[in-house]
Amino acid sequence: MKAFAALILAVAAAGASAPAAAQFAKAEDAVEYRQGALFVMGQHFGRIGAMVNGKAPFDAKAAQENAEVVASLAKLPWAAFGPGTEGGKAKPAVWKESAKFKEGAEKFEAEAVKLVAATKTGNLDQIKTAFGATANTCKACHDDFRSK
Repeated sequence: MKAFAALILAVAAAGASAPAAAQFAKAEDAVEYRQGALFVMGQHFGRIGAMVNGKAPFDAKAAQENAEVVASLAKLPWAAFGPGTEGGKAKPAVWKESAKFKEGAEKFEAEAVKLVAATKTGNLDQIKTAFGATANTCKACHDDFRSK
């Protein structure tokens, strides 16, 4: 039984380590995937933004639920920026400055986790601070890597 479990784990690890580009049949599939993930993430992030900016009533539970979705989705789009997936709204700099792009993605993921922690406090001021830090990572990436 242990050997079977080890085999399953090895197969899963091998699959997880496959090149990102191999996950998509065509470059257009990767573009569609990442745009979809980023769109949904933006919708949930925007709901928190409306609360922290006073455009929607503050609801601590809804803020936390939306932050958790953002943090979960924050891990998804980056695999769809592999070699050969150029296009969409992404600037060529994504591939030319891939280390900087990856660093920005990692910063966003880290700030999204901090946003979840802030929402768990129920304290609007803490949520505003964490939201601002997370939004700044979005802006920095958009400034450098997204076409208008």
